[in-house]
Amino acid sequence: MPPRRRLLSLLAGSLLACIPLAASAQTPAEWQALQLAAANKSEKIMAAANAHKGLLAQYQVLRQAWNEDKSPAFRLIFGQYISWYQSFIGDYPDAAASFSIKQQPEPDDSASPLGQPGYQAHPALATIPELAKPYRVVLLNEAHNVPLTRSLTVQLLSRLREEGYDYFAAETLYQTDSGLQTRGYPIDKSGFYTEEPVCAEMVRTALKLGFKVVAYEALSDATGDAREAEQARNLDNAVFKRDPKARLVVDAGYAHIQKSGRYLNGASMAEHLYKLTGLPMLSVEQTMLYPHAFASDDHPIYTAVMTQLQPRAPIVFTNAAGKPWSLRPGYDVSVFFPPSHLVRGRPDWLSLGGLRKPWFVDGTRCQQHFPCLVEARYADEGDDAIPADRLVLDQVPLVGTLDLRVTTNAQGVPGSDLYLRPGKYRLRFSAENGNPLYHRNITVTAGDSEHDRHTAMP
Repeated sequence: MPPRRRLLSLLAGSLLACIPLAASAQTPAEWQALQLAAANKSEKIMAAANAHKGLLAQYQVLRQAWNEDKSPAFRLIFGQYISWYQSFIGDYPDAAASFSIKQQPEPDDSASPLGQPGYQAHPALATIPELAKPYRVVLLNEAHNVPLTRSLTVQLLSRLREEGYDYFAAETLYQTDSGLQTRGYPIDKSGFYTEEPVCAEMVRTALKLGFKVVAYEALSDATGDAREAEQARNLDNAVFKRDPKARLVVDAGYAHIQKSGRYLNGASMAEHLYKLTGLPMLSVEQTMLYPHAFASDDHPIYTAVMTQLQPRAPIVFTNAAGKPWSLRPGYDVSVFFPPSHLVRGRPDWLSLGGLRKPWFVDGTRCQQHFPCLVEARYADEGDDAIPADRLVLDQVPLVGTLDLRVTTNAQGVPGSDLYLRPGKYRLRFSAENGNPLYHRNITVTAGDSEHDRHTAMP
């Protein structure tokens, strides 16, 4: 089921407990009615946007609607819609700000690892594969509009492959894209969130590493427990029924990966999968302890750990016996992501732990057509491929949710960095309507210097 329709179903079923009551005299029923009206309006806006050619033109429709309606219910619901598209066009800071889930302390939260004897912080990239050795299934979650929460998964795939994991399943993938494995890269019809370049890179990386990549989303309109059960059946049928010795890595959203506890008036996908297979699973939580757009939304334990340790890469905690620390029951280990730093308006985590390098592009090739979409596709992939990275150059912020981040030269021309692995690419600039403005082939080398990047655009 498309994520937009799922949101409508959740609202209709009163399942969005995380959505607060507006600060007014409204009753809960009145507030829910406003949310349903906002969701229906959001659907109509999405339909209008999809009638336009090109991702940037579609986003502009959403942007205009966002600026015109500042009512709390609309901003709350439509914030998730627009944040998806902000991530698709590479505007990650605004995507995180438009829809931010405040991490409130819960009664069943674990005590901070800082105050527990024997617990020490370790690099998540090295520790999670070690934790995964005795398991048959590794579950990794993500916050769909915060691709930072996918960045570690991309890096982990090669190490999990070395440990013998041979299947990779992603919630976003459409089962209708039967050519994905042979083609080797995602396209528009591969999935919904795969439109976002880091998500596409996650799937592409799995394919290049030799994983058998499978889709498992429910094909029915089921929600809640029925959807979780259908997802689990799809995984079991696509993987373990065909290959009883398989070792599986699963990417899913939020609490789909919790191994115990009530979920949407039923059980999670992970719980249903365990009932079907009886296989041990490592559940890696990545959606609670990351830097939010507004520090007030951060969990207090996250704030304390970042203040004291100031890590530069994702970390996890284990004790002297090797037992990992988790913030909440139902998960085996929680990942802490360090604060992001913006470089020319883009977060430095886009380097994916050093796998990718910044490649500077400026707006001279936009030929005064702003906003201007810049995309880099791998040279050995088709024009239908989701780009390795994309960004929008404009002379003013696209939304202005955060502080002014536009970087310009002395002539007022905007510029920023694409983040690319060493290799060959087709670089393309296009106008809002999708018409091409400029293209060229580029080569990113491991030794590119700051000077090289600035002079690479003749």
